[in-house]
Amino acid sequence: MRTSYKYLLPLFCLSFVLNVPAAQETKTVPDADVVSRSIKAVGYEVGGGSTKMIFNGTSVAPNASGEAKVEAKKSGTDIDLKVKGMPLPTSLGPEFLTYVLWTVSPDGSVANQGEVPIDKNGDGKLQASAQSQTFAMIVTAEPYFAVQLPSEEVLLENDTKKNTKGKIYPDNNFKLMKRSQYTKEGNPLALTPDLKNIPLDVYEARNAVEIAKSRGAEKYAGEIFSKASSSLQMTENSVASKAEKKVVVTNARQTIQFAEDARLLSSQRQEAERIQKEKDAAAAEAAAKAKAEAEAQAAAEAKRQAELNAAKEAQMKAEAEAKQATAAAEQARLQAKEQAAKEEAARAEAQTAALRSQLLSQLNAVLQTSDTPRGLVVNMADVLFETGKYNLSQDAQLKLAKLSGIIQAHPGLNLGIEGYTDTTGAEDFNMKLSQQRADTVREFLVAQGLSGDIITSKGLGPSNPVADNNTTAGRKANRRVEIIVSGEVIGTKMGTT
Repeated sequence: MRTSYKYLLPLFCLSFVLNVPAAQETKTVPDADVVSRSIKAVGYEVGGGSTKMIFNGTSVAPNASGEAKVEAKKSGTDIDLKVKGMPLPTSLGPEFLTYVLWTVSPDGSVANQGEVPIDKNGDGKLQASAQSQTFAMIVTAEPYFAVQLPSEEVLLENDTKKNTKGKIYPDNNFKLMKRSQYTKEGNPLALTPDLKNIPLDVYEARNAVEIAKSRGAEKYAGEIFSKASSSLQMTENSVASKAEKKVVVTNARQTIQFAEDARLLSSQRQEAERIQKEKDAAAAEAAAKAKAEAEAQAAAEAKRQAELNAAKEAQMKAEAEAKQATAAAEQARLQAKEQAAKEEAARAEAQTAALRSQLLSQLNAVLQTSDTPRGLVVNMADVLFETGKYNLSQDAQLKLAKLSGIIQAHPGLNLGIEGYTDTTGAEDFNMKLSQQRADTVREFLVAQGLSGDIITSKGLGPSNPVADNNTTAGRKANRRVEIIVSGEVIGTKMGTT
């Protein structure tokens, strides 16, 4: 392997010059496929000149190190990276063929800044330009250059020097792709590359297509995967015909991009399918429980009616046998009728209470729900949204999908969605954010099949706090969205206070 690896530098350099992908922002990836990690970020001063960052090797590559000169400008931030002592990518596992530099924003977004080519001694360099001025940097081992989320094989992490210029942001969380996403049935997807005869990009292309296939791209992203397969065939044909290296590399890199797009789309569609199945299951369970309750109530009503009929017959017989007691019998009949009305009212009230209790139990299984005079109040905590934003997290979408299935199983309900914030920040911003979050929840529920006529939404900003805004825990509790479930079927009219 080391003998043929001397060809890695020129091949990497050729690939990098021919087709460097623009920095890619983080795409949505199912939580089951990722792990979390934190790192120190730096806010570089625009126009403040260049400064230096060092890179420390992790437990994956303890002998590796690096240094980067960083200069923030109005047009972007230039990065001049140099690394040394890097191991061969394949020494970390046959599925890994290259290294990629990533920037990590304080909000956890990551961007692919390009492939880091290394020579036979494990030294390499890369010049890149980031769009933002505040970020952390890591170097990871990857199966191909166009990945859109860093793998969990992190070799280098940035760190500040004594004279580093910029504001430090510690403990910034971000996500890494699990290594298992690049393996198939426990075995690596790649083979030992023969870089003397075949460019590394070809191996990356084969890896990318096989990975996409192993993640179900043929089924869930067939329109893109077919392009990746056709492009790989073009690559293999150019290799077999000994075409110019630039032609081979261009075909290979096109294949890699198609394959990565297919893999990501496949992952997203499989996650959407899983959420839909869970929603359908929740709706079916709610419908079954509602049907059983209705049948039990019908049986009780039939028994009650039979008892009323028997009482009426006995009363008529008594009137025929004792005409002298007509007045007393009439009084008894009136009393029986009044009692029947009371029983009917009590039955209706019990039915409403039972339905309300059943619905409270079902909603509590999805989100925290409390019974109030206004109705059943479902509490969506602030953690179900991205910090300072109104986009729903994947967990929030799953819970709301289940909630919509439950509501659909109980006709006659109304939903009032209220957004709240803490007192931090400007009042105008808080009112707007609370309205946006309430509107986002309403739009998602309508998209799940609920009628927009039964759903209202409004933002109330910092009003109606449920905790002390002077504490961190209190502010966290006050940042919420409440869904008020009401309706005559559960004994609460819309707007009842």
